Amino acid sequence: MTEPGNEHKTFMPGAGTWLGRILRVREFLITLVIILSGVVMRLVTPYFLTASNFLAILIGLVPSGLIVIGETMVLVGGGLDLSVGAVMALSGTLAGLFMLSGLGIALSVLLALIIGGLIGLLNGLLITKIHVNALIATLGTMTIARGVALVLTEGFTVTNLPGAFSYVGQGSLLGMPPMVWLMILVIIVADIAMRHTTFCREIYYVGGNERAALLSGIPVDRVKMSTYVISGLLSASAGIMLASRLMAGTPTAGNGMELSAIAAAVIGGASLVGGEGTILGAALGTFFLAIISNASIILGISIYWQGVVTGIILVLTVAADMFIRQRSSPR
Repeated sequence: MTEPGNEHKTFMPGAGTWLGRILRVREFLITLVIILSGVVMRLVTPYFLTASNFLAILIGLVPSGLIVIGETMVLVGGGLDLSVGAVMALSGTLAGLFMLSGLGIALSVLLALIIGGLIGLLNGLLITKIHVNALIATLGTMTIARGVALVLTEGFTVTNLPGAFSYVGQGSLLGMPPMVWLMILVIIVADIAMRHTTFCREIYYVGGNERAALLSGIPVDRVKMSTYVISGLLSASAGIMLASRLMAGTPTAGNGMELSAIAAAVIGGASLVGGEGTILGAALGTFFLAIISNASIILGISIYWQGVVTGIILVLTVAADMFIRQRSSPR
């Protein structure tokens, strides 16, 4: 039987392929750009390279750092998830409402996570079983999730949450809020899993060549559904941590988060056609975008220009990817 991946050049982290080497260089280049950005900003303003500002950047990117992990897995599997920001908002809002209704913190968080996972499962079922286009399916669930959050709260923020709930977002563990350490842990575990586990190898095979993966005995539908469930769970986790940080469930949170997550994943080396990408690269891409946003604020640049800059970076990155692929492909 033909080994999946031979019919289609798929990035398998750790494999000694030319594409693997390019993507490892991509991670190095992003790190280099981040360092150079820090040096330039240090020359422009003394407020950028400070411990307090660095901590502020880390705290601010926790929700997007978690979401981009799930988004990257979906992209690697050949899919697309536009519902991540809305799921984040709905989960944080529901966790707050559950707590206010008398449920304990642990149970409220668990229920919010389950709902996030179920939305991911719904996305997976719509795409794999009913064959709805991924963009349409996740756009639909995005609209539904956002609408439900707004209906339940009438557009108001959910406040007066139990004080103990603030520990994850506002407490201190080795000098940083626990949610920062949780994000770092999830990134490390997810990156190792994507590089070395059988299940994640199957995600790469499915995204690289779905037909070949199916013929090789890989349960394609199950693998694709799993990536959407993971994305839903991580989006829910992001919403809960944001609610803990703000001590409020915000139904309007996460607007545009899906596009930022896709941009970060692509900047980090993920392909919009599937089969390529790493969690580490996506995390670095998220950090890079967070630095751009933070620098803009420090320099007093209008927040509206941040979207313009992100869009330009995304377009240039995709264009560079296409150029590399065309130059590297056999003629």
